[in-house]
Amino acid sequence: MEVYLIRHTSVAVPPGTCYGFSDVPLNSTFEQEAENTRKTLEGLHFDHVFTSPLSRATRLATYCGFPEAEHDNRIKEMNMGEWELQRFEQITDPELQEWYDNYLYTPTKGGEAFIDLYRRVGDFLTELRTKPYNKVAVFAHGGVLICAQVFAGIIPIESGFDHLTPYGGVVRIEI
Repeated sequence: MEVYLIRHTSVAVPPGTCYGFSDVPLNSTFEQEAENTRKTLEGLHFDHVFTSPLSRATRLATYCGFPEAEHDNRIKEMNMGEWELQRFEQITDPELQEWYDNYLYTPTKGGEAFIDLYRRVGDFLTELRTKPYNKVAVFAHGGVLICAQVFAGIIPIESGFDHLTPYGGVVRIEI
C-alpha cells in the first residue's frame, strides 16, 4: 500500500515553543504554503484520506480537497504534557534534562515518550494494512511522519529527527 504522509504547514507560535497535542494557529502564509502542498498532490487519487483531528492538519486536508478526511487520534502529534505551549528555554522542570537525554523512552511530564508516539502510529499503520486500499493520504505532524518512516524501515528511530519533513512537505512510504 502506498501511503502519502503530509505534514501540516507552519504554525504561528514563537520559535522554541513546545507544542504537540495543543491546537495552535497557522502562520499567515498558510494559503501560499498550502497551495504548494496541493500542487504536490495534484493528480493523485487516494482510496482514503486520514487526518489528525488537530486543526493544523485538518485545515490543510480541507484546502487540498479532502474536507471529509477521516479523523484519527492516533496520528496526533506527541503529547508534551505539562510542557505544552511553554518555551523550552523557560521550562524549569528538572525532568526536562532527563527527557533531553533520553526522549525516546522518557515521557514528558504528564505526556508521552517518543516511543509512545511510535506505538500509536504503528498501531494506526498496522490497522491500515488490513484495509483494502492501494493508496492513502495521511495529513499529520512532523513526529508522526518520522514514526511512519521508522515503521516502514526507511529511517532508524535513533536519528528520526535528522529526517524531519518540512512544513507542508510530502513523504511517500510503502507498508
